[in-house]
Amino acid sequence: MVIMKFGLNESLTVSYYKVESNKIQNTIRIAFITDLHSCYYGEGQEDLLNCIYEQNPDVVLLGGDIVDDRLPSKNAAITLKALAEKYICYYVSGNHEYRSGKIDEIKKMISGYGVVILEGQRDTVNIKQQLINICGVDDADVGKSSFFQQIVNTEKQADSALFTIFMAHRPEYIKTYLQYDFDLILAGHAHGGQWRIPGVVNGLLAPNQGFFPKYAGGEYEFGDKTFIVSRGLARESTRIPRFFNPPEVVIVDISSIN
Repeated sequence: MVIMKFGLNESLTVSYYKVESNKIQNTIRIAFITDLHSCYYGEGQEDLLNCIYEQNPDVVLLGGDIVDDRLPSKNAAITLKALAEKYICYYVSGNHEYRSGKIDEIKKMISGYGVVILEGQRDTVNIKQQLINICGVDDADVGKSSFFQQIVNTEKQADSALFTIFMAHRPEYIKTYLQYDFDLILAGHAHGGQWRIPGVVNGLLAPNQGFFPKYAGGEYEFGDKTFIVSRGLARESTRIPRFFNPPEVVIVDISSIN
């Protein structure tokens, strides 16, 4: 019973990562959230929002499936509006937003709050007196040819002299992402593998990766490139409860190499 109690704990957690680069002078803090799926985090989403506020990020990145295809969009809308009022925010779409059949309506809502939607573009933003590239693509459900072309387009637009963040919903295309000049790659979608056994496996089952997925959640190094997969925030939207896999907000500190 004690194991079940701890295993089924769905309290919000924060996971911290550090990335170093000679392209950075002043430390930048990123909050990365994915797979909210319109889930409830307290009245006015205060549990999630206060968690992010406490981290004092410089920019908030939204890695898809913020809006669910079955649950009402109210909780997602509250979250998006509040974050956009306080931070620079960027969003890429997820598969459930496409599955809803309302992707255009969802994007219109999101952009209406002032969130920048990335669909194969890069934006160069000044944070703490330094320029960085933030790139992103739609979920693969936009259509495979469009998806791959968007990746090409983001790399073409990015200035490789600047630190470049690339955001996509799905981690299973990492071999494709690694072909391009991105310093930090961020993804979600895998929900941490849903069930996790501490110290044994990296999740039991993830969409599009199957059993014992390789990229379910955490940090993966590929030479000078860093790949971080968020376990996401989905709770009541999933048919199978999370097990030893609490929902998370990802915080990434990008700093100069000492």
